[in-house]
Amino acid sequence: MSVQRRPVFPEFDPDEVSSNLSANRPFHEVAAARFSRRSVLASGAVAAAAGFLTGSTGTAQATPGPAPAEPTGRRPTLGFTPVPTSDADGITLPAGYEAQVIIPWGTPIRPGGPAWRKDASNSAADQAEQVGMNHDGMHFFPLGKGAEGSRRGMLVLNHEYIDQQLLFPDGDAEMTREKVAKALAAHGVSIVEIVRTDDRGWQVADSPRARRVTTDTPVTFSGPVGPRHPALRADGPPRGTINNCSHGVTPWGTYLACEENFNAYFGTERAGWEPTPEQARYGIDHEGFGYRWHEADPRFDIAVNPHEANRFGWVVEIDPMDPDAVPVKRTALGRIKHEGCVTTEARGRIVAYTGDDQDGDYLYKFVGEGTWRDQRARGRSPLDHGTLYVARFEDDGKGRWLPLTHGTGPLTRAGGWADQADVLLRTREAADALGATPMDRPEWIAVNPANQDVYCSLTNGSGRGGAANPRTPNPYGHIIRWRESRGDNTATTFTWDIFLLAGDPAYDERTDLSEDTRFGSPDGLWFDPDGRLWILTDVSNSSQNLPEKGYDRIGNNQMLAADPHTGEIRRFLTGPRGCEITGVITTPDQRTLFVNVQHPGEATPAWGEPTPGNPRAVSNWPDFDPEGRPRSATLAIRRTDGGVIGA
Repeated sequence: MSVQRRPVFPEFDPDEVSSNLSANRPFHEVAAARFSRRSVLASGAVAAAAGFLTGSTGTAQATPGPAPAEPTGRRPTLGFTPVPTSDADGITLPAGYEAQVIIPWGTPIRPGGPAWRKDASNSAADQAEQVGMNHDGMHFFPLGKGAEGSRRGMLVLNHEYIDQQLLFPDGDAEMTREKVAKALAAHGVSIVEIVRTDDRGWQVADSPRARRVTTDTPVTFSGPVGPRHPALRADGPPRGTINNCSHGVTPWGTYLACEENFNAYFGTERAGWEPTPEQARYGIDHEGFGYRWHEADPRFDIAVNPHEANRFGWVVEIDPMDPDAVPVKRTALGRIKHEGCVTTEARGRIVAYTGDDQDGDYLYKFVGEGTWRDQRARGRSPLDHGTLYVARFEDDGKGRWLPLTHGTGPLTRAGGWADQADVLLRTREAADALGATPMDRPEWIAVNPANQDVYCSLTNGSGRGGAANPRTPNPYGHIIRWRESRGDNTATTFTWDIFLLAGDPAYDERTDLSEDTRFGSPDGLWFDPDGRLWILTDVSNSSQNLPEKGYDRIGNNQMLAADPHTGEIRRFLTGPRGCEITGVITTPDQRTLFVNVQHPGEATPAWGEPTPGNPRAVSNWPDFDPEGRPRSATLAIRRTDGGVIGA
């Protein structure tokens, strides 16, 4: 068989390649018109961004609500000593903290299940009963109330993608049906019950709720794009979820797995095949990311089975408490490369924010129809009924949510849009038509529990020309925030500002971060119940540790904590070589912090490339077995004095 490009990511990050050919005005030009240097990070602390907090820019604007009060005499929310940057192959934590490694890739989801084999010789059937590869978004669902709910619960986590050099004993030199089956089983979602004891810490418990949702699990569709829609008619019934990046949870206790780079897995060797404009807008081409599954499984041959790709790019609702519940793809939330789907409530309605993680794509918001409790009382899903919007940012610090509703503006039959299902199947093109604002890879979104302000990480971007984002190109990324009008998250207007500009001042004077705060490529964001904003980074391995990329003083990927009131930032954790830090949640008592370490040991120019003969070339974390291989895993972090994390 022919050997095509396999997914060795150091050459580039596919998310950094835009497929948006619209003429919509990109965010960097909007930001450049809006801000001066005083609007971003200064002296190692987040400045009160002009206008958003103080109205000091002199720009006329309608402020939607009162600014959050500055702290007066309260104790700091950050109570740990920051750790230095690191390029070591291990975990660094502040003094007084300790970490336990739990559920690494290959762990049986129930005690007694197929044991992990360090030579990667587990079968596809084994992998379907084991924790998947490359842990990402994650949530802890407590089992019980009070103290019991903080020592026992269901841990649900996504598995974004796989590294075929590490997944198979002989790498990917030849692609077979069994290899594809194992790869499908290593994707998806793991649902495991964990329990903490004083003597053993956190352990996997035997549980009837434990299960894997893989790329072969039966699924269904709900909302405007129903399961019988012609665009979903592919070979065989709908199966599985794939490239699950971040996530969300609903007020009614379900988990939202989000499908991101689904285009990665499709390809073809059919001579003369070319993608349709719709397929090209979603990045589908001959090779995908080089997995070559189409060589062994026609399900992923885009020329043979073109509608299979339409079954992905959705938000998938999973009930972690019912092992028999069929996962449902909620099509009213649109078909994009969903990074995550963060929910909040406003006036009793469900509001869901999601970013489309590719350079030059957009931010979205879904607002439910009526209260979610009423919808559920009527036997309807709150995620099936409502309005999907896309964001447009203006120069004056204002913004609008544009409805992606058939019959509105250009989204008419005369404009080439058949119905609402067509709008949702082609969400990116619909957003193009409305004039949404292209962004620098919008990733995780977090809602501040104190005031409902919304934060979004923009990991990095090409800048797409123009002045800046507020710089171009934008190799370090930044974090924006906005406040919905009147503090109502269902509103269709907002005001916005830049919360933080990442980077290293040694390479970019617009970034004024200290040694204890410098970082690049913000990705994961999460507010804990006390209002600390946790920031997780995903510096691409094509840049990590490299001076020519301006990342040698930033070190390995890391996690930081920020106080949105004071602007204080401290580095809390650094990870092993080649990894990304992602996925974060605490137990209800905030005494255990779960954090995911994804793809340690992945190929990087700074350290090398794993091979079947030497899978440990970059990292040997967390096992450090001389005959093993690196494994994604979850950290269970606790204070040695048993206190609240971060306080």
